[in-house]
Amino acid sequence: MERKEGFSHLFDTFSWDEVQNTIYSKTARDVERALAKPKRTLEDFKALISPAAEPFLEQMAQLSHQLTLKRFGNTIQMYAPMYLSNECQNICTYCGFSFTNKIPRRTLTDEEILKEITFLKNKGYDHILLVTGEANKTVGVDYIENAVRLIRPYFSNIAIEVQPLLQHEYEQLIKAGVHTVLVYQETYHKEDYKKHHPKGKKSNFYYRLETHDRLGKAGIYKMGLGVLLGLENWRTDSFFTALHLKYLQKNYWQSKYSISFPRLRPHAGGLSPKVEISDKELVQLICAYRLLDEDVELSISTRESENFRNNIVKLGATTFSAESKTNPGGYVVEPQSLEQFEISDERTTEEVAHMIKAQGYEPVFKDWDKVFG
Repeated sequence: MERKEGFSHLFDTFSWDEVQNTIYSKTARDVERALAKPKRTLEDFKALISPAAEPFLEQMAQLSHQLTLKRFGNTIQMYAPMYLSNECQNICTYCGFSFTNKIPRRTLTDEEILKEITFLKNKGYDHILLVTGEANKTVGVDYIENAVRLIRPYFSNIAIEVQPLLQHEYEQLIKAGVHTVLVYQETYHKEDYKKHHPKGKKSNFYYRLETHDRLGKAGIYKMGLGVLLGLENWRTDSFFTALHLKYLQKNYWQSKYSISFPRLRPHAGGLSPKVEISDKELVQLICAYRLLDEDVELSISTRESENFRNNIVKLGATTFSAESKTNPGGYVVEPQSLEQFEISDERTTEEVAHMIKAQGYEPVFKDWDKVFG
């Protein structure tokens, strides 16, 4: 019998099909009731992400704008991802780094890391997200810790998106200077999760599901959640993400939280989305999260188009990446190495910052937490 801890116990009390049915059975009256409340529950969230909420999108957007302005002001936090390695031992149906893809593998050396961060510092970034594939021997905890120690003098906020680790390993990295850890479940559909992750350590659904509990116990400052939109039904997956968020906030109230909205993008390996989520539906989802929780950070990456990102600034988003490269060494060292996925918004940092300013918002590059802590 598989040993389960933390969120797994709560998760196992829910049925995917039952949750999905309740979302699709929500009515316009349920949506109106949710919109009228000063504080909303997970049942209200179901109504706000349901098809019944689509005619209420304008009202949701206005409320989302007001709540975001109240909590975050007219600011957008800017960050840059930096890929350290594309080596990976997992087989994942949706990722260009998947072990089965016959691609040139690359892991940055100390010298190469310093070249990449020099480029990003010159762009003004103070928040950096370090990303690797999941290859414990090549890019294990020691490699990540070394990279964090190298980078720490240059950035006030270091986030990582790497393989799920043990509690003591997170404690080690927090001590080295890690501020935020992002771990996406990809999908909460337990059976189909196995189809998308047939081999490798990532195929262990519950080990990944319990990662945020290990992070909370390790005392991480901020952790991020999300699913890969397109793998499964986005409404149902998003309910489970919200359930996970509320569980974590209750149990690890000292930590801050962020939600990301990655949509399945073209990549080497080429899985097509099982369920498409339209731009309008993604706006609905972002607004629903804001209406559920006015404190959670909502992050929009360069996976999204220029037009979408221009229009989401005032609707609930708080964090933007710009000029992203999804390949190791992509900024300076080896711009032509294989990307994890294709980005959509290819504007420069300066162009994105100008767009944000043109809307009356301030792109924040310094340490945001010192402004809003």
